[in-house]
Amino acid sequence: MKKDIEIPVVEGVYMAVVNEWNEEFLAQDWTAYLINDTAEVLEMAIVVTRGYDGDKKTSLLRHAIGEIAPKSAAKVEMIQEELLAMNNEFAVTFFKSGKLYDKKYVFRKNTINEKAFQEIPTMEQRGILVK
Repeated sequence: MKKDIEIPVVEGVYMAVVNEWNEEFLAQDWTAYLINDTAEVLEMAIVVTRGYDGDKKTSLLRHAIGEIAPKSAAKVEMIQEELLAMNNEFAVTFFKSGKLYDKKYVFRKNTINEKAFQEIPTMEQRGILVK
């Protein structure tokens, strides 16, 4: 029964947060991206986000991303500066090759900062990456 259920492992799909210029607000903003570093299309991608730290919690936000092409990234949401002091969780669900995949990515509190920057796959930017 349970042993017959195959739960595929998510590989090559990451969450990243970058600090980039926002033309609309004329300011630097922290922005979360879903990255597809595989050779296949991600279909029907959905991201559910929340922030938490003890008793403090943010609202649950749901983002229907849709298709993400191979070796590309999709913008998920802006993250307000005051939320960087909280754990930021991204629950990602998508289909790839007819199979359903699901994974949670957590940016621990105070880990989203410029000291933790690294090169982000498929994006020509530096930021924080969670695999």
